[in-house]
Amino acid sequence: MSDAIVFIALQTNDDMRPVIEAIEADNPHATVNHYPAMVKIDAPGRLEIRRASVEERIGRPWDVQELQLGLISLAGNIDETEDQFVLGVVSENGK
Repeated sequence: MSDAIVFIALQTNDDMRPVIEAIEADNPHATVNHYPAMVKIDAPGRLEIRRASVEERIGRPWDVQELQLGLISLAGNIDETEDQFVLGVVSENGK
């Protein structure tokens, strides 16, 4: 795993709290920083947001694109599918 940091910053509201909880649970290597009205989550190399983890917490189907509703900022290369949203770092050799 790369030492380069990726991050996501999300609004702290009722819709995003379960998403934040899911990110924390699925990424034990991440550092969560709480600020007024937002949470910034930093991780070395990779940060995953899994649809199934969010759905467990909210009790309904969740579209990964709903993440955009509470998104403030992010850093990293994005890989988005129906099942997850991943922020990662591409190394110099492209992997």
